Amino acid sequence: YLKDFGPSPESNPASTIQWQKKTFDAPKKIRNPYPAGNDQPETHMIMMNWLVNDRPLTPVEEITVTILDHLLMGTSSSILYKTLMESGLGESITGGGLMSELMQGTFSAGLKGVKPEDSDKVEELIMSTLQKVVEEGFTEDAIAASMNTIEFDMREFNTGSFPKGLSLMLGSMREWIYDRSPTDALRFEEPLAELKKSISESGSKVFQDMVKEFLLENTHRSTLEMFPSKTLEEEQLQEEKDRLAKIKESMSEEELQKIIDTTTELKKLQAAEDAPEARATIPSLELSDLKREVTEYPIAVSENEADTGVTVVRHELGSTSGIAYANLAVDVSGVATEDIPLLPLFTRMMLETGAGEYDSVALSRRIGTHTGGVSASALIAGVEVEGGTEGAVTSGEHFVTKLLITGKATSDKTDELFSIFDLILRDANLDAKSKIIEILKQAKSQKESTVQGSGHATSNARIRSRYNVVGYINEKMTGLSSLDVVKDLLDQAENDFPALLARLENIRNTILEKSTCRDGMILDLTGDAAVFEKIQPSVENFLSKLPGDTNAEKLQDFYSEPHPWVKEIKEEMAANAPIADEGFIVPTQVSYVGKGGRLYDVDESVSGSTAVVSRFLGTGYMWDNIRVIGGAYGGFCQFNPRDGVFSFLSYRDPNLAGSIDVYDGAADALLASAADMENDPDALTTAIIGAIADMDGALSPDQKGSAQFKRWLTRESPEQRQKYRDEVLNTTPADFKAFAERLKALKDPSSAVVSSKAAFEDAAKAGKEFTLKNVM
Repeated sequence: YLKDFGPSPESNPASTIQWQKKTFDAPKKIRNPYPAGNDQPETHMIMMNWLVNDRPLTPVEEITVTILDHLLMGTSSSILYKTLMESGLGESITGGGLMSELMQGTFSAGLKGVKPEDSDKVEELIMSTLQKVVEEGFTEDAIAASMNTIEFDMREFNTGSFPKGLSLMLGSMREWIYDRSPTDALRFEEPLAELKKSISESGSKVFQDMVKEFLLENTHRSTLEMFPSKTLEEEQLQEEKDRLAKIKESMSEEELQKIIDTTTELKKLQAAEDAPEARATIPSLELSDLKREVTEYPIAVSENEADTGVTVVRHELGSTSGIAYANLAVDVSGVATEDIPLLPLFTRMMLETGAGEYDSVALSRRIGTHTGGVSASALIAGVEVEGGTEGAVTSGEHFVTKLLITGKATSDKTDELFSIFDLILRDANLDAKSKIIEILKQAKSQKESTVQGSGHATSNARIRSRYNVVGYINEKMTGLSSLDVVKDLLDQAENDFPALLARLENIRNTILEKSTCRDGMILDLTGDAAVFEKIQPSVENFLSKLPGDTNAEKLQDFYSEPHPWVKEIKEEMAANAPIADEGFIVPTQVSYVGKGGRLYDVDESVSGSTAVVSRFLGTGYMWDNIRVIGGAYGGFCQFNPRDGVFSFLSYRDPNLAGSIDVYDGAADALLASAADMENDPDALTTAIIGAIADMDGALSPDQKGSAQFKRWLTRESPEQRQKYRDEVLNTTPADFKAFAERLKALKDPSSAVVSSKAAFEDAAKAGKEFTLKNVM
């Protein structure tokens, strides 16, 4: 690929990135409008921004500013973050703190949802908070928590499913592209030791001096104020139409025809397939290079361990670098269906409102000082039905529901980790009105941003909520419906807090019901042999102290009986989730277009070949027609073998009606591809390899344990996993044809689109009608 390129010394001076000096004699203020819907409140967004450095930072300064960023903005208890959120001046944080990926760092902080009369107060609050930091410094426990958090992350180097080698390369490129040493950015031992020495000698002075130099006394900063305009979107559209009309009027017939001809030629090139001989020049794997056996990870299940009534699941790996990964799963099936949407709020409160003798700040610092992080979430997972056909589409009536507390710590700190688990499970402070209102305001703002910025996820969740109980519950907790839930909860918190508190307390009392809770408890552990040996006394102590009777009553069998939520949820679905084409209006210049339906019916077996075909559609037909030709940022499709639902999606799409036409043409295009593959085995091989690549991504130790735990929890057998993999590897053109025929006959199709009012009006003219709802 690079054989035609040689040295170019003359290019180097022009390509060198120059340092931008701090030139502002005084801070700047900028005001700009943002598009707002008619129902959107008249609130502003305020963000302060600094150019941090106009000289190279030393390795010690780089690690210091990273930890300083955590002290200021890293957690909900960090001083600047906490002060802004508790001020009541806005609804949520904007600005991500330090951005250090470029040659020169920037720092940003501010608030969304600010009343116009409070705009100046936000800047004043940020500056006074920084002044306080300079004068008073940070406490020892705040520094210890941030130091441990950052050091744990650096030593663990957990890149998740992202390849570690690629992560190392990108880390080195951050310095290398600016003609600096590619390895300096990867070394942290010496600068970290030097920073620790400095802290031991002078406490927080190193951080105070940095705040003073880089932020407080740095005049090279700007304050951006965004104010709402209910006419901006219409004005921008009209301005674009007028500008294009003016350009067209200035062109001759010959010039216009040339544009038409060029566009036609471009579309031909975009739609054309690469020639086989061109594809053959790219190095590729063969099917024989792929591992045919599915990868299994270690698992050992101990039911009623040590007569505690709790099931313990262990995953003993070769090495976890002295780190223990733990999940405590607690059954929540007894929670009333009307309180299911409160679970996301409940899990946030477990970590953000304090617990027992610890206020929110002290709890956050204890977690940061002694662990690598603790989180809490709700887990709802469909399961294989006892006596059913494994690998077939389920009815959606059988699933497990857990409150999942997740954490990690070095093996000598697991006592602390388990103590924190127990503390937040039993004694999280639920009577925290002001904090709950703060959390709900922030959640409302974040969900509104998600609808505008990640509308494809909103559309996908909405589509899936119409066909399956689990999909409906997930959408109600995290999708578009959850925005209405959060608004209702905020109103209740502000106007009838005792009623909300009673609901939250009832959730905790229900999941910790003495007579049953231990039967639904699972402790999932991942570590190596040395870790397991060292932490066993901590495990035994933790299990003995958990709430509930050791001889707990048995919960229902979720693998053979429908979940207790099913009946009422189905009644809700009948009223609230009809099969319909819905459009959600937000202020935006792009669309997020989703369409889906039932590809497989309940009890139909799903072949692993579906993974190959759906991926082929997404990376081929959808990429070419939605992204390359259509101009969207992304076009893809998703198929879930458990519920049989297939969906098309687009991301930041300039089209709406046209994209739905593309979706409707997918089946015919797939039939044509199936016919072509009969004479082009290389194309089929490429599709299979791509599907296997999705299945065989690199996993970190905690992900390996988590993957095997969920396999066990959902009762997915190794034999079924191997059968599915074999079907992927043995995919044929006939499988493509069968998938296309199903797609042609997609059952109960429906759409969910996030877009602007103008885009829906244009779609209606093209014959695409939607039931519309104003979201913002």
